[in-house]
Amino acid sequence: MIDAPGLWAKFIWWVGDGTGLPDTVLHIHAGMAVLIVARIATGRSLGTLVPLSVVAAAEAANEILDRMHYGSWRWPDTISDVIHTMF
Repeated sequence: MIDAPGLWAKFIWWVGDGTGLPDTVLHIHAGMAVLIVARIATGRSLGTLVPLSVVAAAEAANEILDRMHYGSWRWPDTISDVIHTMF
C-alpha cells in the first residue's frame, strides 16, 4: 500500500531543502501559485471566492496529510501554515 502522507512529507522536505526557504515563505508562495492556477483553470476572476476556495481546500488537504503523517495535530504549526497560505 502507498503511504501518501509519508510521500507528501518527503516531497515537502525535498522542496524546503532544495530552495533553502523557510516554511512560512514556502506557504505564502504555494498559496499564490494555487490561487493563480485555480484562476486560470476555472476562468473565474480573482475577485470571486472560487480561486480562494481552491486555495483553502488545497491547504486543508495539506494539513490533513500532515495530521495523517505525524499522527496528531500540531496546532501551532497548523495555524501558522493556514495563516501564511491564505495570506
